[in-house]
Amino acid sequence: MTQNTRPQNTQAQNSQPLNESRLERGKRALAEIDGEVGAKVIESLADIAPDFATYLFEFPFGDIYCRPGLDVRAREIATIGALTAMGNTAPQLKVHIEAGLNVGLSRDEIVEIIMQMAVYAGFPAALNGLFAAKEVFAARFPAETTNAA
Repeated sequence: MTQNTRPQNTQAQNSQPLNESRLERGKRALAEIDGEVGAKVIESLADIAPDFATYLFEFPFGDIYCRPGLDVRAREIATIGALTAMGNTAPQLKVHIEAGLNVGLSRDEIVEIIMQMAVYAGFPAALNGLFAAKEVFAARFPAETTNAA
């Protein structure tokens, strides 16, 4: 089996202070990957489940996203594909489409990732994903959306 030896140079993975806790590492990774949209998700949990916000920081972002082996761009490709395939995760999919744009995915790449899921998850799941992407793109690039109409 051939091993990919390409270096993984992402801020979330490689600049972890030695004494950084899972919570601190997760907060840093979430801010770098999801930006303002991720902060809004965390804020929305404050009045109903603040402990759940801590779990989101620690496990997905503090543990998984910061692991070596995949860069954050590849992780967002996998996440967008998985959320699209689930078919009923539009709010989370929109957050991760934003994150994909934040880590360097193009709109065309995101559309292709979602279209690929039609093969494995069916057309309804892919359609839901494409409509979620359309909403994110319209909000993020309003001038381009207006000009295309």
